[in-house]
Amino acid sequence: MLVVDVEEEKRELIRRYRRLLRKAKPFLKDNDAKIIKKAFNVCVDAHKEMRRKSGEPYVYHPIAVAEICVNEIGLGTTSIVSALLHDVVEDTDWELEDIELDFGKKIAKIIDGLTKISGVFEHGSSQQAENFRKMLFTLSEDVRVILIKIADRLHNMRTLQSMPRNKQLRTASETIYLYAPLAHRLGLYAIKSELEDLYLRYTERSEYEEIESKIQESKGQRVRFISNFGKPIKEEIHRLGLNFEIKGRPKSVYSIWRKMKEQNVPFEEVYDIFAIRIIIDVPLEEEKSACWMVYSVVTDFYRPNPDRLRDWISTPKANGYESLHTTVMGKNGQWVEVQIRTKRMDEIAEKGYAAHWKYKHNINVEESQLEQWLAAVRDTLEQNNHEALEFVDNFRGSLFAHEIFVFSPKGDLYTLPFGATALDFAFSIHTEVGSSCIGAKVNQKLVPISYSLKNGDQVEILTSSKQKPTEDWLRFVVTAKARGRIKDGLKEEKKYVAEEGEDMVKRKLKQLKIDPNPSNIDALRDFMGVKSKFDLYFKVGEGSISIQDFKKFKINAKEQSVRHKTVTKISDAKTFEKVIRKAKGTFSDILLIGEDMDIVDYKLARCCNPIPGDDVFGFVTVSEGIKIHRTGCPNASELLSQHGNRVVKAKWASQHEQAFLAGIKVIGVDRVGLINDISAIISEELKVNMRSMSIDTDAGIFEGEIMLYVNDTKHLDMMMSKLKKVEGVAKVTRFEYKD
Repeated sequence: MLVVDVEEEKRELIRRYRRLLRKAKPFLKDNDAKIIKKAFNVCVDAHKEMRRKSGEPYVYHPIAVAEICVNEIGLGTTSIVSALLHDVVEDTDWELEDIELDFGKKIAKIIDGLTKISGVFEHGSSQQAENFRKMLFTLSEDVRVILIKIADRLHNMRTLQSMPRNKQLRTASETIYLYAPLAHRLGLYAIKSELEDLYLRYTERSEYEEIESKIQESKGQRVRFISNFGKPIKEEIHRLGLNFEIKGRPKSVYSIWRKMKEQNVPFEEVYDIFAIRIIIDVPLEEEKSACWMVYSVVTDFYRPNPDRLRDWISTPKANGYESLHTTVMGKNGQWVEVQIRTKRMDEIAEKGYAAHWKYKHNINVEESQLEQWLAAVRDTLEQNNHEALEFVDNFRGSLFAHEIFVFSPKGDLYTLPFGATALDFAFSIHTEVGSSCIGAKVNQKLVPISYSLKNGDQVEILTSSKQKPTEDWLRFVVTAKARGRIKDGLKEEKKYVAEEGEDMVKRKLKQLKIDPNPSNIDALRDFMGVKSKFDLYFKVGEGSISIQDFKKFKINAKEQSVRHKTVTKISDAKTFEKVIRKAKGTFSDILLIGEDMDIVDYKLARCCNPIPGDDVFGFVTVSEGIKIHRTGCPNASELLSQHGNRVVKAKWASQHEQAFLAGIKVIGVDRVGLINDISAIISEELKVNMRSMSIDTDAGIFEGEIMLYVNDTKHLDMMMSKLKKVEGVAKVTRFEYKD
């Protein structure tokens, strides 16, 4: 039973409120403190009976979100008030009308954007996607909704340890799928890095802790290195008369982990574990020349890698980031990334959008790439008529900030994502230009609309009034705007056929004595292998789906209902938990599933092939019952972030003498008898059956992939550690494969 010290909680509440006011003091104007106090009182009263899973008063959460808005994002009074009230409408008796009456239209609009949609959603749709789309629509009016939501998500991730495992996985996956990329796109680098690290902490805890401990172990060595590296540079910059500071920072745990995965190397072989940052304090008009002066000083003492120079001062990133990056060779033969920026640039890099606006109002600067991106997002939102899941996928595609810069014939600069084509460029100019595009001239040479643009290209679009978008165009465009406009154009053509198809679907289902309700129509869509209901109706309308296909669907539905009597009626985790309480019996390999950890039938997902000992979760599918995925599965973040209500706990129970297929990769120096030694350990010493072995040797380097059957992760780890001791073997790793 929870024992509560009411007086101590009141004192702690006042302490937190006063800390918030101290942080907000530089922002406050005439009447602001009174408005914040009013919002605080409403917040305390509305949430007075509520507690978080950790047991602490719920009101601590909105205060913490407000503090993040002020201290870590740099927002002002309107955002503080909105953050304090952000859960009031969703979780208490307060209505939006009450908020508008007491705090005005602007704050009511922000609260509306932050309030989740309630109600029943169609089977196969995603409540998370619908909520995210609703929140994004407020971008058209006020970007603070997104910034407060990111602050809310950051605090939820910081306090995630008290949540049940399936909720941890869902929240962490939503975060890496949407919120971390969104924070990155808005220039909130510090928050983006922390969200990524927290995601890793809850999905790959052992790997997270191992990397974190190695970063801590190397801290002393890193400090000494930075001190020695900076000595000659400091003396020279002092001589130039510049105010500056030099600091070193390790890469985030997540970025090191990702490099280890992408390059398939251990921690020790990630060569740029940390970066050195030189921050200079100079007036705006001297920034560019001062940064290049410091670059010249650095490269006088250390040899730069010519392929690693990045000039984001002359051409800032689309999220407003400005900095000069170079990678140089240290005296000990180690590559070091050096970042050179001004105090203004550093604040924008850390606090992103809010800091950008702070400086924009003080100085006369032209519209930034960040503002251009927000304008493009607003344009996409205003035109949007797609299903929520498709919309979120399209929007997410616009968040990844590997960019190229291209020019119009008049010299206007355009920022596009890496891989963008001439057709993407045409749509970025105007929908009509894109829809009528027949080709382009890139650097005066004629190219097709599918031509991939490169940095610095000058592009002229060629059009024809007879041209119309085709399905084929979707294969080679990468921007959300182009994809959306092409789909809109195609839908306009298909709309009439689809309307007729919808009537035919309902008529044919009735003829087969199947109720044409949303659930059955979604099951039909799934059976026919099409992505949306619109596509289903269109295919039926144009005749590509026949009455025979409908009959096959009916037969399949009957078989499924016999095979999965309990499972086929399950649409979410809550329903599922009621069903599993009744489940009895045993299965060949035991996995405990759900809140009560019962034994229930399931399938292992082929995308990640989990084995006993792996950290796993259950996912309730539309037609195949429960599938078990590894938490590190390539598809996990998408499944959990878009359909979190279908996630159930899953945990391996006692070991069984049953073999599971796993894949390992062995790399080393080739020698006579190496394969024989590896085979002996696998087959003779550990009695493991191999399904296949593929070997490749090149210039004395041996690389082999072995598919074998193991009992669990301990069995696999023991075998891998023995293989690492074989003479000539340099590296042994487990790899993802699709069965």
